[in-house]
Amino acid sequence: MAGRSRARSSPATDSDSPWKEALDRYFERCMAFFFPQAHADIDWTHGYEMLDKELQPIVRQAQHGRRYVDKLVKVWLKSGEERWLLIHVEVQAWKEGDFPKRMYVYNHRIFDRYDQEVISLAILADDDPAWRPSQYGYGRWGFRTSTEFPIVKLLDYAPHWQALETDLNPFAMVVLAHLKTLETRRSPADRHAWKLRLVKGLYERGMDPEDIRQLFRFVDWIMDLPPEQERLFQQELTAYQQEKRMPFMTIFERVGLEKGLLKGIEACLKMKFGDEGLKLMPELREIQDHELLGKILDAIEPAASPEELRRAWTRKRRSRKKGPA
Repeated sequence: MAGRSRARSSPATDSDSPWKEALDRYFERCMAFFFPQAHADIDWTHGYEMLDKELQPIVRQAQHGRRYVDKLVKVWLKSGEERWLLIHVEVQAWKEGDFPKRMYVYNHRIFDRYDQEVISLAILADDDPAWRPSQYGYGRWGFRTSTEFPIVKLLDYAPHWQALETDLNPFAMVVLAHLKTLETRRSPADRHAWKLRLVKGLYERGMDPEDIRQLFRFVDWIMDLPPEQERLFQQELTAYQQEKRMPFMTIFERVGLEKGLLKGIEACLKMKFGDEGLKLMPELREIQDHELLGKILDAIEPAASPEELRRAWTRKRRSRKKGPA
């Protein structure tokens, strides 16, 4: 019952999107990597369920222009009990004073709305080593209310990058790519070197081809390079593929095609619908199907509104899932 979502991003703009995809695809491995005690208590043979629909009304009320990653997941414990996990990733490269309050508000609103015990967990992906919020509360005249939540700080993994590089848990690569993205913000040459090294490492670990493709996408999205560095990266990657006789190009060309289509769609949406059209991009970045993206690009011109375009691609996705009658 594990959910799957897809996205395209760059760390300067939509840095939440690759994290959403990583959490959807590797949720069980994420829990094993960051929260081993919780992972040990969950009955993974029962599966899990992404509760995005239940979470959206809560998140929508609390958003103020900043980007966050929030996942509400239903799991079953080995004791047979059902629990809801609220996983929050703070993906901004700076600390935010209202973060503990937001954790408190989300937890209480979900509990109030659905009458379900909600366990809140936080992953802090910012660049401030000292920022470690883990509780929120207030009180007066004998009254007191508060919430405490466990956190993991990605910067704590930085000294252990060599262990991350050899760890077979996919989330080790997610963490390493994020850390090297932060570390190389002011050095395109260093980022280029690390991006190439990480992508080569995916193949040299002997990982499952689908995991290679998904993690390639994550690394490619968050480790954006200037055009000249990107061209050099592609050339070196192609040369490596030819030397090792590994199937890089199928994956590389597919991801590159999706990236190009999304850029074209974004430009056309902005030209035709302005800011209202651009609001569709987070949903469009979740589509990992270059044929469908091509049809969406063709559908922009005749569409009368962004909502009409959304309905059109929703119908196309449903028809593709059903297949021929």
